[in-house]
Amino acid sequence: MAKLLLALACACSATTTAQAGPTEGDFTIKDFVFTSGEKLPELRIHYTTLGTAKRDPKGHVTNAVLIMHGTTGSGQQFMRPQFKDVLFGPGQPLDTTRYFIILPDDIGHGKSSKPSDGLRMKFPHYTYTDMVHAEYRLVTVGENGPRWWDITSKAPTATGSSCT
Repeated sequence: MAKLLLALACACSATTTAQAGPTEGDFTIKDFVFTSGEKLPELRIHYTTLGTAKRDPKGHVTNAVLIMHGTTGSGQQFMRPQFKDVLFGPGQPLDTTRYFIILPDDIGHGKSSKPSDGLRMKFPHYTYTDMVHAEYRLVTVGENGPRWWDITSKAPTATGSSCT
């Protein structure tokens, strides 16, 4: 009987602290215009999410955290133990039982659209501004893709070089 109670206690504690595992997805932006003026009919932004999105009564996600890669690259770098184990675990700063983490792959990296997909030198020239615009669209576009939060101030402009 004691073994059964211990097994039930362990199972219950495991389910109350369970964290949603990584979920990968692709978001396609139609007719994306780069700051260079060049255009792609479809720009793919790959992403990984951790945790569960929590919504308020109006349906807005209240616990999303977008982690943008500081030097361009893939969001998968944050899944390495040196980041994951100290950021996303129970009691850590971005505990996935509390927060919904979004890890995008930047344009040109990981599973997002990149020159080596086939266009090579014909791939549009892109900058950090283009990466910010694409990731802004990733988290704010509604009907045909993820809509994890509403940004009501300071949004990227379509052609500007800053997010004002």
